[in-house]
Amino acid sequence: MTNHVYKSLELTGSSTKSSDDAVRTAIARASKSMRHIKWFQVTETRGYVDGSEVAHWQVTVKVGFTLEDD
Repeated sequence: MTNHVYKSLELTGSSTKSSDDAVRTAIARASKSMRHIKWFQVTETRGYVDGSEVAHWQVTVKVGFTLEDD
């Protein structure tokens, strides 16, 4: 096994469905422009309440990806 070096980036995803969907939204969008995403860590969860209902979830995640070798 080789040694890896990871870089991390913080993202915030949102969803009207669930906190899980907000995480998936952030990772799916990041995957369009980033390669080699290997892990994520939820650092913050919050939401928006409209009336007495949860209207929106926002989840901040730190994602890690491996750096490419030269």
